[in-house]
Amino acid sequence: MSRVPLKTPLLMAVTLLAGAAAGYWFAIQKPSSTVALDAPEASAGGRQPLYWYDPMFPQQKFDRPGKSPFMDMQLVPRYAEDLAEAGAVRIEPDIRQNLGVRLATVTRGKLQHNIQATGSLAFDARDVALVQARASGFVERTYALAPGDRVAAGAPLADLLIPEWAAAQEEFLALRRSGDPALVAAARQRLQLLGMPGTLIERVERRGKTAQVMTLTSPIGGVIRELDVRPGMALSAGQTLARINGIGRVWLEVAIPEAQAGSLKLGQRVEARLPALPGEVIQGVLSALLPEADPQSRTLRVRIELDNGAGRMRPGMTAEVRLNQQGLGDALLLPSEAVIRTGKRALVMLAEENGGFRPVEVQLGQESDGQTAVLAGLQAGQRVVASGQFLIDSEASLRGIEARTLDEARAEPAQPALHEAQATVLDIGESQLTISHGPFKTLGMPGMTMTFPLARPELAEGLKAGDRIRVKVRESESGLLIEQLQKLESAP
Repeated sequence: MSRVPLKTPLLMAVTLLAGAAAGYWFAIQKPSSTVALDAPEASAGGRQPLYWYDPMFPQQKFDRPGKSPFMDMQLVPRYAEDLAEAGAVRIEPDIRQNLGVRLATVTRGKLQHNIQATGSLAFDARDVALVQARASGFVERTYALAPGDRVAAGAPLADLLIPEWAAAQEEFLALRRSGDPALVAAARQRLQLLGMPGTLIERVERRGKTAQVMTLTSPIGGVIRELDVRPGMALSAGQTLARINGIGRVWLEVAIPEAQAGSLKLGQRVEARLPALPGEVIQGVLSALLPEADPQSRTLRVRIELDNGAGRMRPGMTAEVRLNQQGLGDALLLPSEAVIRTGKRALVMLAEENGGFRPVEVQLGQESDGQTAVLAGLQAGQRVVASGQFLIDSEASLRGIEARTLDEARAEPAQPALHEAQATVLDIGESQLTISHGPFKTLGMPGMTMTFPLARPELAEGLKAGDRIRVKVRESESGLLIEQLQKLESAP
């Protein structure tokens, strides 16, 4: 049997002792995903921070305060309440993708409020003439007319025989021959009191003989709506014989949802398009907002006046109208599809930066073209769920998560906090800005040259290298984000 050399067991013993020492050293170390620094400081305000971080590199966490190893600035503490997830639903990214969850950002802008609706044409009820018998008599003759026919002003409608007028005309002519002006004036006044038109009196005076038959004419041009005369029929004083409607102007009556009718104003311009007149845009004026709403459709009727000088528009035709409203300036906007309407209130699912979702009550304003104005409950830059929000809302209901009310939203401090500095634009990217900025005093960050992402690409519109700006940034999970900026006047 071969002998084992003495140096082999000694070597093995040394190796075991070294391994045990290394294992003991690792065992006594406290596991942490953070990086330790050698400059401990007491926490401020009595609150215990979870960790410290550099706002430019928030993904890197430190378990002690001190100076950032990346930049010449002090680390910022992160407290437990900053990461609280109470009242939120958390969904893993892969599950969100499978559910088709899509996010939208709450932005500031102008809401172009244009109302599209369909209505029908009607006669102008103000342009109406009633033709009546001024005295008792008989219909001697009628003309070839019927309801619906168009007539011109002065067109004959019927010939009437009024015996009472014949005797008064004889008396008038006799007194006229006497030459007494007072008696002639009295006889003329009697003819007027009997209802004789002034034109007929002038004709009798001019011709010097009585007019046995009076021709009834249309006082205006338009369409005969009613015609009640027949040859030989007896007439009584005040009897309506015809009703004529003018067509120089027509009314367009439109039903507008009551939620949109509040922004309408009398006198505003309206565009109308008729299927009967393809390719033509007819300008009109909003003339009346009728005082009664339809309780079934919850709509208000409005009246629009359209010029119909050519007579091509006929009552009963349909028309599509567009009411152009002035945009609401500086309004918070979100996609209308993101709103959950419960009947009592409106909710949205707010996406938090830590990956959670929670229901939030919002107060809504006007809606147009798929955008809705938010009056309270949200802030610019926040993200809401635009697709799949009903699934998340159902999960929140199952977990008993209550929506944040408007009163709670008003009581909360404005978030996120903005940090301001002046800067010079060095380079403009697609969604980022390279600037040389002064110190962000509220962050404890000194002035330097850095590239910041933009919250919205349109923030960089109109900027060029060398422009002086006032920039406001906020902290996000990916670093500092330019939320607002203002171009400053160049120094003379």
